[in-house]
Amino acid sequence: MLETNYLVIGSGVAGLTFAVKIAETFPDRKVVIITKDSEDESNTKYAQGGMAVVLNKEEDSFKKHIEDTLIAGDGLCDEAVVKMVVKEGPQRLQELIEWGANFDEDGDGNLDLGKEGGHSEYRIVHHKDLTGAEIERTLIKRVHQLPNITLLAHHFAIDLVTNHHVKSGNKDNLLCYGAYVLNERTGDIFTIKANATLLASGGIGVVYGHTTNPIIATGDGIAMAYRAKARIKDMEFVQFHPTALYQRKGESAFLISEAVRGFGAYLRNRKGKRFMLDYDDRAELASRDIVSQSIDAEMKKAGDSHVFLDCTHLDIDGFKAHFPTIYNKCLSLHIDVEKDWIPVVPASHYLCGGIEVDKHGKTTLENLFACGECSKTGLHGANRLASNSLLEALVYAHNIYKYHVENDYKELDVDIPEWNDDGTTIPEEHILIRHSLKSLQALMRNYVGIVRSNKRLKRAIQHLDLIYKEVEDLYRESKITASLCELRNMINVAHLIIGQSLERKENKGGYFNKDNAKK
Repeated sequence: MLETNYLVIGSGVAGLTFAVKIAETFPDRKVVIITKDSEDESNTKYAQGGMAVVLNKEEDSFKKHIEDTLIAGDGLCDEAVVKMVVKEGPQRLQELIEWGANFDEDGDGNLDLGKEGGHSEYRIVHHKDLTGAEIERTLIKRVHQLPNITLLAHHFAIDLVTNHHVKSGNKDNLLCYGAYVLNERTGDIFTIKANATLLASGGIGVVYGHTTNPIIATGDGIAMAYRAKARIKDMEFVQFHPTALYQRKGESAFLISEAVRGFGAYLRNRKGKRFMLDYDDRAELASRDIVSQSIDAEMKKAGDSHVFLDCTHLDIDGFKAHFPTIYNKCLSLHIDVEKDWIPVVPASHYLCGGIEVDKHGKTTLENLFACGECSKTGLHGANRLASNSLLEALVYAHNIYKYHVENDYKELDVDIPEWNDDGTTIPEEHILIRHSLKSLQALMRNYVGIVRSNKRLKRAIQHLDLIYKEVEDLYRESKITASLCELRNMINVAHLIIGQSLERKENKGGYFNKDNAKK
């Protein structure tokens, strides 16, 4: 058993920010960060567009940013949370700069502010089209400067340790005592006992297969919290990014940032028509739920697999300066953005729901906190406003840190049993895991995508039940592997998305059910 004061599950902006702050404040306390891949692999790393912060008070204001967020959330945001997050933005940005993060500047030495869909003003702070990677670099460097932080890469959290695992302790209140963890390199499973545990485990994009997320985004934290009886809400609100690069030979996994449309790019169908003007007065700068649904409608009308993003009329030197990664990626696929349209398709991008938390990041389990995309804070409502996610993660990581400074934890006096895998064997049929994963992803794309219906959702439940039973049998019989755990977690997440989709009787934001539209 490994004992620590604070356990952080995940190494993106949310988890690393909390770890740095708490370690600096309490140098005599231990912080353990576990991450299932390399130390810098997270959704944060792939955030291209930037971070929304009100800085130009002459043209912009907190009020405008708040209103833009509330409009995007379609009436389901927690207004108090929105105000808190927006108003804390400048302070959290300044901290990043002080820690060494570099953001693009204009010719006068001021931060160069971009504009994205749903924003009424220029307020997106960015580092070219690699903003998330720059923030990740800064935080990882900071972590390694602090001796009381231990970062364990390639360590997979299997399950949270809660009341029903322990041999003594409080059996009434729901509590978290840490986690069971798999060392992916040795296959050993051990317990990390922690006074406080933070889930900062990212999103769920891989559940759909076609996603802008990295392959690690399998909803692990949400699934663990669900199995531990924490409250999970708003899972129906899966945000699809309108413009993932379409590649015939593989899944959509490369994001064409919304900032490209903010820069002036047009969306066109196969015939060359700029179709967004038919759907919304804001055209390409409409919120991403509107753009995604519009693209979906165009593809279904024409029977096409994708539409196009036209950048040929733009200043190519300006495009290269702002979006070098996108430009080079397209060029590597023989797409010259100066002459060619970029094929794009909507792909699973961001989850607006998740583990319910209060303003301090507290879940419904004592000693368990959640932050970042795995959490449901109330900021996003039914639809996330572009570039609000990095901001949310920084603000809530700070709030969780403040809570721990003001409310010291209690020492845990419990006897936690070791992980028991007696009677299990190493799974020889890895193809079963792969087949079940592909079946799950196809089910979610076909039945639980951008446009849903009650018939499709009910059919999805029937198919999911079959996959669930097969995988649970395999899980009981097999030695633990990361791929098997990920599949099990994704099935839990799919169950939550489908079930909470059926419960929603009104279309809001990123959620659209054809049967609700008929009422």
